[in-house]
Amino acid sequence: MNVLSPLLAATGLALAGAASAGPAATCRAASAATAPTVVELYTSEGCSSCPPADRWLSTLKGRPDVLALAFHVNYWDQLGWADRYASPEGTARQRELARADGSGQVYTPQVRVDGRDWQTWPRLPAAHDAGPVTVALEREGDLVTASIVAKEGAPTRLAGYWAVLEDGYQSAVKAGENAGETLRHDHVVRLYRPVPAWPATLGGRAQLTVSAGEATHPRRVVFVVTDAASNRPLQAVALGC
Repeated sequence: MNVLSPLLAATGLALAGAASAGPAATCRAASAATAPTVVELYTSEGCSSCPPADRWLSTLKGRPDVLALAFHVNYWDQLGWADRYASPEGTARQRELARADGSGQVYTPQVRVDGRDWQTWPRLPAAHDAGPVTVALEREGDLVTASIVAKEGAPTRLAGYWAVLEDGYQSAVKAGENAGETLRHDHVVRLYRPVPAWPATLGGRAQLTVSAGEATHPRRVVFVVTDAASNRPLQAVALGC
């Protein structure tokens, strides 16, 4: 792990099952005046009530005002079907957010919108003003750099996380509650890496090393900045290269 003042750089990873397509051309993305609504779905292929939520999340593709993330959890794998997209990191994030809410309860499908449990989906709130935080992403080859600037009025401490998203997956489920179903998934979180909190006045920079992925499963690298005290997303940027 490298240290970048004042943030920690995320560990560089080549994702399982994702062949590198070679160095990507330099590309950039920057936050807009309006922050996207961050929609997190906690789902599992072993959960019979999850497919409608998965299908709804797929309808959010291409919307610049929404950042959708599908975290597949592994605690339903014991029902007879192991979700190949599930990760302990995604499960740990859901449990951590539940504890922060004052509850130890987790469930699927769960939708969180801008950090809050959101049971009125598919209705979503309007996008909000970005506030006093900006984010810029730059990719050179396999190295992605996030530069964060906090202005006057920002929370005293910021935190964040990296997510690598992929679209276009399909599973023919052979066992468990969804046996016989063909499930399709987009916005699948294939990598999740939190960035520890830092004083907002210092600004920040973080780096992630990740391969370009497969053309059949388009990949986006995302950085989300949050209020460290409340876990509320403040700004987010996705890089589609």
